[in-house]
Amino acid sequence: MNSKIDFINGETNKSLIKMFAPLMVGMIMLMIYNMVDGLWVGNLLGELGMSALTAGTAIVLFLNSISMGVGNGISVMIANLVGADDRKHIPGAVATVIAMSTFFSVVLFILGEVLVDPILALMGTPEIIFSDAATYLKIYLLGNAALFIYMVFTSIFRAFGDPMFQMKGMMLTAVFNAVADPFAIKAYGLAGAAIVTVASEVLCLVYAIIYHKKKKMFSMDLKKINMNDAITMVRLSVPTTVQSIMPPLSSAFMISFISSFGMNTIAGFGVARNLELIMFMPTTGMCMAVTSIVGQCVGAKRHDRAMDYLKSSMIIGGSLIAITSVLVILFSGQLTAVFGQGAEVALVVSRFFSIISIGYVLYMLTSCMQGYITGVGKPGMAMVLLVLYYIVFRIPTAYIFKQLFGLNGVWFAFLISHILSVIVAFVMVSYIQKTYSAEYRICHKLGA
Repeated sequence: MNSKIDFINGETNKSLIKMFAPLMVGMIMLMIYNMVDGLWVGNLLGELGMSALTAGTAIVLFLNSISMGVGNGISVMIANLVGADDRKHIPGAVATVIAMSTFFSVVLFILGEVLVDPILALMGTPEIIFSDAATYLKIYLLGNAALFIYMVFTSIFRAFGDPMFQMKGMMLTAVFNAVADPFAIKAYGLAGAAIVTVASEVLCLVYAIIYHKKKKMFSMDLKKINMNDAITMVRLSVPTTVQSIMPPLSSAFMISFISSFGMNTIAGFGVARNLELIMFMPTTGMCMAVTSIVGQCVGAKRHDRAMDYLKSSMIIGGSLIAITSVLVILFSGQLTAVFGQGAEVALVVSRFFSIISIGYVLYMLTSCMQGYITGVGKPGMAMVLLVLYYIVFRIPTAYIFKQLFGLNGVWFAFLISHILSVIVAFVMVSYIQKTYSAEYRICHKLGA
């Protein structure tokens, strides 16, 4: 079973860029897709609308992260089979992961609808925006199952070395969202933005089915659904899902920390989180690329190539984010105005970025190493890294620094977590390399 891109024998930088570039464009389209709601809501509904959307966004990101996390585990699973050229096993494995993902997405929808109000209350959502935030989320959840299954398809195509599907799908939905949002928001308020999002998620799934039937890159056999593949999927996807939900879970805690600073601060944090997507989406794309590529390399028993791709991704990704973060920091004030916010909100956004600064480059480096660790089949280790990153390092620091330094202390907690996490990631990768080197020496001696 050949990959569309030859990661084993191809030139490292060229192969990585061929995989990463479409994923980065796809992630940028996802960024635009996510930012469009904020742009239209901020300009049409003002600070209260933006604050309600921000309160709901933490939960939306949480749900999206679950689908991405499950997808990353599936990508490793299928990429291993592709790298090993296991043609016989793939149809059953694909059928199993799609069937299980469909069931899980329905369960997630039911739980989400029941728990929306309690979660918003737990986050300390102000009463003045509570109703709008809850309505937005309850409508949004209607389309989440379609998005979940779409993300599974993107993961399978990535495992086969095809990043174009994800890019084209996100372009389609981003354009639809941008065009339809203002009409729906003017007609139905914040609920209108949620209605358009549901429609775009269903559109994603329809496109996935059409693309699969046209390309026929892989087949699925429902008669071959089996427990072994289900167990493998769970073993890989549970840790990758925990990895993915750490950022939005941490964001929810951070919103609870800053709620006491008023509506301008909440709106400012919402704008800042939208602008952060300019750095986060390419970083996520690189992590996805590294995970799938390394998974194929491990399936082909070429750990040396896996390390080559990690080094290349850190150089290319780190350079890209260094340039991007400088531009965002320099023009954060002007970018805030695009969201229809005033000078007080712009001041919050500017201070946020000036404090975190170099942290975004460190985030890219950590994400590259996270992708490598997951791709070599150690998602549990990567899960520990992300728990340390977003929970252990960030939340207690934010709580303590808030008491000592106020709002700036919360922002410094972000920077400190970036610094500590890149150190831990480097230690983990070094450990894995030593393990593989020891195994290679043992196998070499036995072969001799």
